[in-house]
Amino acid sequence: MCAAAEAPQSTQTDAQLRELVDGYLQGVVAEISNERLREAGEYALLGGGKRVRPVLALRTCQLLGGSLDDGMPVACGFEMIHAFSLIHDDLPALDNDDMRRGKPTVHKAFGESLAILAGDMLQSMALVVTAKSPRNADRLVLEVATATCAMIEGQAWDTEGGMPASLTEGEKLDLIHRNKTAALIRGACRSGAIAADAGSDAIDAIDRWGAALGMMFQVVDDILDETQTSEHLGKTAGKDQEQGKMTYPAVHGLKKAQSYVRELELEAADALSGFGDRAQELRNITNALAVRTR
Repeated sequence: MCAAAEAPQSTQTDAQLRELVDGYLQGVVAEISNERLREAGEYALLGGGKRVRPVLALRTCQLLGGSLDDGMPVACGFEMIHAFSLIHDDLPALDNDDMRRGKPTVHKAFGESLAILAGDMLQSMALVVTAKSPRNADRLVLEVATATCAMIEGQAWDTEGGMPASLTEGEKLDLIHRNKTAALIRGACRSGAIAADAGSDAIDAIDRWGAALGMMFQVVDDILDETQTSEHLGKTAGKDQEQGKMTYPAVHGLKKAQSYVRELELEAADALSGFGDRAQELRNITNALAVRTR
């Protein structure tokens, strides 16, 4: 077994967890004193979103015997980092997107300078919030900061290149997305375990689950970008292909990309095998993310 103690039964649905996360985030962003900066932060942080990363952190924390109070600060810290990354990712200098979550991107709604500042503020506040964690705060701040650095490096490889010439196209693609997308998801999962003060075996198992889940999330994202409309996704579809960026369907073909999703889903399930029936909620999340349509 990966954990000695029996985890308490969760009583909250995922929808209820998202509501609790939203309430916590609303309280955090309300502390920004500059009115326009606060409005831009609220627009980016509270204007929709699946809350995948905080739910993963909270579910993992609960599985390993922690409480919602233990996991909430770092869970919301990761969501703030995610929001910051989307603001900057949408800027004209990077992906130059006009729509996000079915509405104008932050720089379209507030201007580029305020968008940059709002992203900067959310990144810094994420560390401040995480530092308020009741247990292992120093380790959790390091997890958030490390995952953020990996995400930014992945974005740099995606936009600026510079990867080792010895890598194949598939290896370059994996390098980009292991950092750009998977690092935050993996870090959120790991942080839920650390917030619960779990042992090393449990953290290692959750690490493997989070790594597989993060890659699977990106492969599904690439498939949806090719197969769904902008109206359905709430953001510009086909943008990566237009910009000549590498995606899993472009490099491997659509069928192989779909097969890779299944491989990663099985890898994630195997990582949870040591937890038995107690990890069923995590398995449900894995299965839902594998078949999501937006």
